Amino acid sequence: MPIPSPRRLSSAAALLIAVALLVAACGKGDGGDGVQDGAAAQPPAATSTTGLPPKLARNVDQADQIVGEGMEAFESRLRQLRGHPVVVNQWASWCESCRFEFPFFADAVKRHRAKVAFMGLDSQDERGSAEAFLEELPVGFPSIFDPDAEVAAAFGGGQAWPTTMFFDSKGELVNVKIGAYATAELLEQDIQRWALGQGS
Repeated sequence: MPIPSPRRLSSAAALLIAVALLVAACGKGDGGDGVQDGAAAQPPAATSTTGLPPKLARNVDQADQIVGEGMEAFESRLRQLRGHPVVVNQWASWCESCRFEFPFFADAVKRHRAKVAFMGLDSQDERGSAEAFLEELPVGFPSIFDPDAEVAAAFGGGQAWPTTMFFDSKGELVNVKIGAYATAELLEQDIQRWALGQGS
């Protein structure tokens, strides 16, 4: 059997080193400890309901679905969530300000879902359009369909889209914010104040 020349051996070694480096680089995004890996691993953890109180876990499980229609469904959901503060966002698929604001809510849901229930109120909308909107821009909370904005109006909404309502753990309305949040920080301030009872 012929003995490989030194030049051929060094070429093979160089090829093996190149392959090893390529594998290491590709593996970093999937299982390494870089920042990219941490960011990629976050969404599955954010959708897990492990360790959440049962009422909040059920709410998270129904994220981005229309789960009922009208006042009876809305009040029933509030009763089911009794014991936890509830943040209700009135939105519609045709509302550009809602589209702008939804990412702020998506982040807030991930941050506070162990203590706060989030719910949507899809008002003056067409159901098919609403479902398509939720598929395109998932926000992380379930919504009640409110075709005539009757539910929203009963709780201080229905005047502008979006509107956000804050209910305490007893199901009492404590604050209404009419119009979109300009920044995620402003939404966070209201969650801290009206849902978590912190700050002024």
